[in-house]
Amino acid sequence: MRLVSPASPPSHDDVDGGVDLLESWGLRVELGRHLLDQWGYCAGRDSERAADLNEAFADPGVRAVIATRGGKGAYRIAQDLDSEALRRDPKPLVGFSDITHLHMACWATCRLASLHGPFVSTPDNGPGGPAEALRRALMTTEPVILHRAASEPTAQVTVDGTASGPLLGGNLDALRTMAGAGLPHLGRSILFLEHKHGTGLGEVDRALTQLIGTGALSDIQGIVLGQFLGFDVDDGDETLGGWGITDVLHDRLLPLGVPILGGIPAGHGPNPPTVPLGTPAVINTETGTLTVQPAVT
Repeated sequence: MRLVSPASPPSHDDVDGGVDLLESWGLRVELGRHLLDQWGYCAGRDSERAADLNEAFADPGVRAVIATRGGKGAYRIAQDLDSEALRRDPKPLVGFSDITHLHMACWATCRLASLHGPFVSTPDNGPGGPAEALRRALMTTEPVILHRAASEPTAQVTVDGTASGPLLGGNLDALRTMAGAGLPHLGRSILFLEHKHGTGLGEVDRALTQLIGTGALSDIQGIVLGQFLGFDVDDGDETLGGWGITDVLHDRLLPLGVPILGGIPAGHGPNPPTVPLGTPAVINTETGTLTVQPAVT
């Protein structure tokens, strides 16, 4: 197991806690050479962060690569991955948020499955917690089954039906940033989206409009909506015409004419599940379930 920092730098405490957690599972943990470097808001220069990733991908003794955190900078090295090393010795990359750039790059270049999962600072909350979900995703070949949560605002955005295909996606802003900079055509996939409030509803509208405009979504078979955190502050705002996040998602996504399963509790929330990406998945809006095949064999 190799810890690397492809985006922003982690804290020493987060790294120490992550090492302790992984070692408690009986895993041998190694640290990337530039794990704790800092260059501006990134964990070292682009060449250094890419080198740490590629060394981990090329090392046959490393069976999974875990990002220490997201933040900023993964988009700067997404085109620098050693695709030959990934094809020669496939292994999952774990992370989310800014790491979405790397998940998509791994899939686009060599169809590598990865894990949209928590960072090394994830606390061990016991059975059912994010650490346990990460352990199962890394160390078993069980499918991951997630259920719609009525408490999630996106649960209101549902188009009945079933769909199957490889699950692709992640953070909406990261995907939007890749438009014109490495975003592949998603083919007959299921698109997974999650987001965290920044400048408001307009950012979601712009991002979805841009993604649709690229044509990359033209053949998708279904959509899974995770958490869109913080947008409750916009709900009912008269300056926004009374619209909230569900109105924007309805307006932009329903014209795609595919089944939509909203309310999956995955994203930037405090207890994120681990979701395989790039593996076969099925959504069923009647049962409110997303079933994803494992990223490890």
